[in-house]
Amino acid sequence: MADILALAADNLISPIVLCFALGLFAALARSDLSIPEAVAKGLSIYLLFAIGFKGGVSVAAHGVDLTLGLSLIAGIILSALLPIVAFALLRSITQLDRLNAAAVAGHYGSISIVTFVAATSVLESSGIAAEGYMVAVAAAMEAPAILSALWLISRGESGRMDANLWREIMLNGSIVLLVGAFIIGGVTGEEGLKEISSFIVEPFKGVLCLFLLDMGLVAGRGLAKGGKLLGWSSIAFGVLMPPIGAAFGLAAALALGLSLGGTVLMMTLTASASYIAVPAAMRVALPEANPSIYLTLSLGVTFPFNLVLGIPLYLAVASAVSGG
Repeated sequence: MADILALAADNLISPIVLCFALGLFAALARSDLSIPEAVAKGLSIYLLFAIGFKGGVSVAAHGVDLTLGLSLIAGIILSALLPIVAFALLRSITQLDRLNAAAVAGHYGSISIVTFVAATSVLESSGIAAEGYMVAVAAAMEAPAILSALWLISRGESGRMDANLWREIMLNGSIVLLVGAFIIGGVTGEEGLKEISSFIVEPFKGVLCLFLLDMGLVAGRGLAKGGKLLGWSSIAFGVLMPPIGAAFGLAAALALGLSLGGTVLMMTLTASASYIAVPAAMRVALPEANPSIYLTLSLGVTFPFNLVLGIPLYLAVASAVSGG
């Protein structure tokens, strides 16, 4: 416990977390601080491209092997399974109806790429290497959770499953950019990275700080508006589900024989909750579901929990289990 608290304390005073805290404070204090939407979009595009490209370069250096394929399969299975676990927990401890519970559950099988990037940054700061192909695993975990959410709701109420939804899922901008940058990085390798390292390596953490400042603003505004719709049981779910998901990720990482860094990233992926790809799909598939509920839980509760406490917890647990 002391190690976890020490890691959390170190994480609390990192520029990344402090920038998120600044945005959260500004929003809750009703400051007029804001980041233009176009700038925020540009920051997210930069982060997705940078992390995808560097992941592709790592795979090119590492080579494609059986562990990569098994990791992708494990990620897809976990993404499909975790919404079912989340749905059961939501229905047992909260008063959410089936529709909103299924919509929320879908967010907790998919992933938050920004949480993944933050965990990657923590590992880099600690000098811990991780498998580069975890970026591909992250991309593979976006869509299955959405399908599971629709399956859950189809057992009770109708969800819309048509060509438009499939397009929304498979051609979501974040997935296309992440996978595309990953392929470019894999094709160009180390030489390609050298050519643009001054763009995607040195400025990375500074851009991440600005992006998390914007995320703090968004989360704070969501809490101010959507917090009234959530009871303590729903907020408890937003804190309990990440460690539950991380436990599934830990089991998968140990079975796959991932490194310490890879284990932390797998735990982070299964502990995170989407607030980009899944909300976009839910607007198409389940328009009756309340966005204030699922966005407030994923972005206003789970995201800050993972950023401040979750990532240090997953690192400490993975280190203890692996003896690292």
